[in-house]
Amino acid sequence: MSYQVIARKWRPQSFEQLVGQDHIAQTLINALRSGRLPHALLFTGPRGTGKTSSARILAKSLRCPNAKDFVPCNECSECNDISQGRSLDVVEIDGASNNGVDAIRELRETVGYMPSSGKNKVYIVDEVHMLSTSAFNALLKTLEEPPSHVTFVLATTELQKIPNTILSRCQRFDFRTIATRKIAEHLKQICDKDGVQAEMEALWTLARQAGGSMRDSQSLLDQVITFCQGEVSLDAVVSVLGLTDRSLLTKTLQSLVDRDEQGVIEIAQSIFKSGLDPKVFVQELLEEIRNLLYVKVGEKGAELVDLPDSEIDFLRTVSEKLGDHDIHLLFDMTLKGSTDIHRSQDSRIVLEMLLLRMVNAPRIVPLAQIQAGFSGQGQALKKKVETRTQPAQQASVNTHQPTPSAEAKPSVQKASEHDQGSGATQEITEPSSTAKSHSPIEPQNSSPQTAPAAKGPWVEFVDKVKGANGLLGAMLENTSLLEKKDGIVYLVIPKKMAFFSEKIKEPDNLKRIKTFLKTFWNEDLDVEISLSDGNEGSVQTPKQKKEELIQKKKVSDKEQVESHPLIQSAQKQFKSQIVSIKEKP
Repeated sequence: MSYQVIARKWRPQSFEQLVGQDHIAQTLINALRSGRLPHALLFTGPRGTGKTSSARILAKSLRCPNAKDFVPCNECSECNDISQGRSLDVVEIDGASNNGVDAIRELRETVGYMPSSGKNKVYIVDEVHMLSTSAFNALLKTLEEPPSHVTFVLATTELQKIPNTILSRCQRFDFRTIATRKIAEHLKQICDKDGVQAEMEALWTLARQAGGSMRDSQSLLDQVITFCQGEVSLDAVVSVLGLTDRSLLTKTLQSLVDRDEQGVIEIAQSIFKSGLDPKVFVQELLEEIRNLLYVKVGEKGAELVDLPDSEIDFLRTVSEKLGDHDIHLLFDMTLKGSTDIHRSQDSRIVLEMLLLRMVNAPRIVPLAQIQAGFSGQGQALKKKVETRTQPAQQASVNTHQPTPSAEAKPSVQKASEHDQGSGATQEITEPSSTAKSHSPIEPQNSSPQTAPAAKGPWVEFVDKVKGANGLLGAMLENTSLLEKKDGIVYLVIPKKMAFFSEKIKEPDNLKRIKTFLKTFWNEDLDVEISLSDGNEGSVQTPKQKKEELIQKKKVSDKEQVESHPLIQSAQKQFKSQIVSIKEKP
């Protein structure tokens, strides 16, 4: 049986037989029943999705004398003539062959004649986008106001080439690509009715290769039937069409998950022994990884995968062994490998190296999981150290109270503590400022007695002024207290800040400063301001002191982080280094 016979025999004869276009079939049936069928219809969509067949079904629904509820009988002479394209009142025009203005003028001359029989006359213009600009212009008036007995059906695969003046005069119907599952089921029906034995996996493969086109799938089926002369098997489909065996893809995925290097080497050898195109294999592997990710997402994602249930179950099993990031990494590597294969002169080497890189690809661990692991180790280490140092700390507190001078030096005590692992006497050292950075215990805050001394009276005064008057406090931040003598406060401003000197010397600002001195220092003091003589290192402004303290804290924090045992362990594990990240202003 040739493809022409299959195509004509299994062409849909009614809207109920139209596969995958239920939205269009229902709309046209409702329009016929309600008498609201437009005079011009535009069918657009991919090839082989039923545009011309729908136009013929519509013509039969309008002209069949035996139609019941606009369902043609498909047995009368009128239906047979329309199906075979020889009806006088259903004119099919090929837009590619009759794209000139003369053909449209001839159409305009004949459109006014009444049909030879029946009440309706239908013009079907296929590939209408091939008409020239002058032909479209000649069609405009007739298309806008045709005779009442005429219906135009325009079909095209390239909607963007249709002028807007034509689009505005037609009711548009968008045909969609047909789902792979529906194509496979329809091919199974064809094989069953024609007495052809066919494996479902083979029909699924044909449906995928059709790319959503029913006509293409029927053409491929006819080609395979001719080759097989009997049963349609998956091996025959793969052999005839030069495709990749689906089992080879599943083996590849399984080897990648199991990190089986020998397995991927055998797969690469079988690809070249069987004569498969590496480009086709990598492209299908890319699609298979995409399906794996959709199945990993959940039921909603699995609905977007057009595969048999058995293969979906396999992908679901494999996805449980991988994380989302692992699948993304495999997809990126395959995509890059596909590009490399297209550019390479020896695709075999590129494919082999690609599969070996993928099988040895590192497993990606989420950062949150790493942090959780470090946090757990840190808490355990902290608890262990606290348990061991607690007796020594209590003994130190009971024996003596350390003086400020003694606090700077580490106090060493010996405790005969029997270690569970070795039984040796251990020397417990109270951590000093250097030793503390190696301990997971957080350092204690500085004592209240030392904080004011480090800050200074003038810095404290400027901070209080900023809280009350932000502008004045910002100017005073650039001043330094030289001395307080005989009821006068002598302030120094660096020469590069001479502008602030002029602002502070304004009477209103001097008056405010005296008021703040009276409030915070409880003294009646005058203020004298001078520019520094260049020796700015001896006297620091509050702003400089703050910046110095911040810098010291950064250095201290960095040293503490770098010396932490967990951080050092992580550096050794990942062979990395710590880099400071500057905050954006």
